[in-house]
Parts: sequence; structure tokens; C-alpha cells
Amino acid sequence: MNESIESTSQFWPVVVYGAIVLSLVGAMLGLSYLLGQHHKEKATGEPYEGGILSTGSASLRFSSQFYLIAMLFVIFDVETMFIFSWAIAFEELGWYGYGGVMIFIILLVVVLIYEWRNGALDFGPDGRKILKASKKYPLKTFPQ
Repeated sequence: MNESIESTSQFWPVVVYGAIVLSLVGAMLGLSYLLGQHHKEKATGEPYEGGILSTGSASLRFSSQFYLIAMLFVIFDVETMFIFSWAIAFEELGWYGYGGVMIFIILLVVVLIYEWRNGALDFGPDGRKILKASKKYPLKTFPQ
């Protein structure tokens, strides 16, 4: 019986905090509805309404390189989180944890080399290709 009283006494601040947050959100939404402008213009219902009528389609084609870079960012961001959490628990994990994180880092380096060799990290034209093209098509100088 005494344990249930202690658990509820620790739980009530969370309930009070939740009630305060919900009441503040409700007050902000209610006030913005009451005090805000109510107008219906031609572009109001359009997506990304900014007061200007949209022209054309909002669909843009992105290069597949964009998605590769985005995936690399997410992957290495998550890996950084794993390595950081290992560093926090370094003393508890000992040499077993050190060996595990070293295998993890070696796999990261292998994957990075694989993606580099496959061209996933090429952001622009290769310098050798530019030099070869410049020799093939030299600039013509015009007399002045």
C-alpha cells in the first residue's frame, strides 16, 4: 500500500505538467483563431500559400546523387550516435566493448571506401576528365 502512494506521488508532477502544456496549446490555438484574420482569397487554399498565386508544378526532379548524399549523412549521423554512446559507457564495457566498437569502425571505413570507389562521393566532374576534354577541344585565340 505504501509503495503505491509513493509511485503516485512521483507521477502527479508529470500530470500537472501535461495539463499545463495542453492548456497553453489550447489557449494559443484559441486566441489565434479568435484574433486572427478570417479571409478567403484565391490563393489561400493552395499549398505553401504565401499570398502569391502559384505557377507551374512544385515537383522538381532531384539527382540520384542528392539521395545518396542524404543517405550517407543519415547513416554516419546514426553511427556517430552509437560511437558516442559507447564512449559514455566505456568503463562498464571494458575491452569487450572496445573490440566491438573497433569492428564497427572498421566496417564503417570499409563501407566508406566501397562507396568512394563506386562514385557515390563524386560531387562534380573529375579533374582528369576536364583536362582530357580541354586537350581535345583547345580554346581558340582570336587575333586582336
